[in-house]
Amino acid sequence: MNATPTTGYAPAPGTPAAVPDPLHGAEPRAAAEHAHLEALLRCWLAETGHPVAAGPLTVRLPSTGTTLTTEVTHASATGWHRFGPVRLHGPAGPLGDTADPVTAVALVAAEAVHRGAAAGRTAPAAAENADLVERTAESVRRVTGFLTTRRDHPEPPAGTDAFLDSEQALLLGHLRHPAPKSRDGISEPDCARWSPETRGSFPLHWFAADPSVVSHDAVAGAPALGGRDTPRLLADLAGFDPGGGRILVPAHPWQAADLLARPRIAALVADGLLEPLGPAGPHWYPTSSVRTLYRPGSPVMLKLSLGLRLTNSRRESTRTELLRGVEVNELLDLGHADATFAAHPGFAVTRDPAWLAVDEPAATGGPAATGLDVSVREVPDGVDRLRCLAGLVAPRPGEGPSRLAAFVAGLGPNAAPRWVAEYTDKVLVPMLHLYAATGIGLEAHQQNTLVRLDAAGRVTGAAFRDNQGYYLAASHLPPLLHRLRRDTSTLALVDDELADDRLSYYLLRNQAFAVVGALAVDGLGGEEELLAAMAARLRAALPALAAAGPDGDRLAARWLSAATLPLKANLLTRLHGIDEVLAPLDSQSVYLDAPNPLSAAAGTGEGR
Repeated sequence: MNATPTTGYAPAPGTPAAVPDPLHGAEPRAAAEHAHLEALLRCWLAETGHPVAAGPLTVRLPSTGTTLTTEVTHASATGWHRFGPVRLHGPAGPLGDTADPVTAVALVAAEAVHRGAAAGRTAPAAAENADLVERTAESVRRVTGFLTTRRDHPEPPAGTDAFLDSEQALLLGHLRHPAPKSRDGISEPDCARWSPETRGSFPLHWFAADPSVVSHDAVAGAPALGGRDTPRLLADLAGFDPGGGRILVPAHPWQAADLLARPRIAALVADGLLEPLGPAGPHWYPTSSVRTLYRPGSPVMLKLSLGLRLTNSRRESTRTELLRGVEVNELLDLGHADATFAAHPGFAVTRDPAWLAVDEPAATGGPAATGLDVSVREVPDGVDRLRCLAGLVAPRPGEGPSRLAAFVAGLGPNAAPRWVAEYTDKVLVPMLHLYAATGIGLEAHQQNTLVRLDAAGRVTGAAFRDNQGYYLAASHLPPLLHRLRRDTSTLALVDDELADDRLSYYLLRNQAFAVVGALAVDGLGGEEELLAAMAARLRAALPALAAAGPDGDRLAARWLSAATLPLKANLLTRLHGIDEVLAPLDSQSVYLDAPNPLSAAAGTGEGR
């Protein structure tokens, strides 16, 4: 099925003329509102199992006596549906020309509560519904501002390299989240300075800490550190020494102001153990995660704690997360993943070789996280050829097709199936091989996946990044501990079955299906054809995966044959108020089973 062009959509039967695509209209507010309505519909349709086909769509919300109607302009097996204008109807008829996304999310949330109660399930709390409504309104405002800024200033400023440009490309956020760009607690001027979408930049804020309240570690010999320990590296990045043997600690500007109001930090300041110094040094640029900062020419990136709630979580690092980066670096140095790197030389794991954190005061039971910490991340070799997958597949309202579609279109006719096949071989299969060989599962969603492209836009490899997103299948714990010569690991230990479920969502649904969905929605190929190309390469990889480790082909074989696979329900997760950073691993999010389009394309699905 070929997609409709991005500038318009096919009319319903009997409609005399095509209607312009509302996502690509000239008015940023209207485009932002439509983007949120589309995201809400994608959530609701997936999480309720509502059938989707091209043509008129009616979503009834009987608990409030309302109905949402629209036209499905692109029906997508991978979930990348597109819609025409969305209208809200009450008992007496239409309520305006187009639906307001804030009103729509309130009605959908109310319906979710009603359905949960009727089915005897734990229903979302009313307070969470109100919070989601507020956050949706904020997200609409943010996206309106982002689109306005981009239309006023379409070209990146001088000095923006290709890697940073891709990190700043995600204007709409997660396409299946009801409030993808909510950032509570930031003023509009600060949002403009601190957001990748507005190409913001800012100097770090610095604190001088007494060594007695600082913990830190670094991997000896890590190339990115240049022979320095973490305190010396940070002082060099700041460009000054605080004197008195004190240690410099960087913070995001928002976090720096917020920390001073926290009792634990205030106590350190009052006792003379911590001094806020204010902003200093060169400007850093927020990447797509907002809290990880990059500066062209620097050998390192800095991942800072940020107490803002972004999508479903407040983004403050745990001590385990900081330690995990060093442990993964140690495992890589010990050769734990050498078999994967030998089989897939274009694949890499980006290292986080150092960290530093201010501790809880000893009198109150420290050390513990205070929200003042930094993880040091290497800048990967050849960073100029790496592109954040989220930025590649992101819609570009008012501009045209996604960056991925533009690359693939430049490769000539019928290039999309070849691109998907190469992507599968060089991005997806190496991650499966690492899991088969070591039991380490990568939480490689779109934002954590960096695709390496040549000058023409062909895939040559990939890199994974994130010191938080490492699962370890329990059956692989003994050999990992033997390699480390210790009795504990900081990796997120889960049963093999749960690891399989999480990777089925992150690697396949969130990451690989995004490639298929983005190419299909921009008319570069039909989803069935693209999924078949992916399935063929996965099937070809089965023998090598089986040889990589015990039952190593298990996960790929499941993807090729299972009728359903896990799907993260972002709407229900948000309505239940789950913080995915702090929640237990087995209840980190709400997951549902949903149809697996890959098995149908592979021709091996159950019932075929």
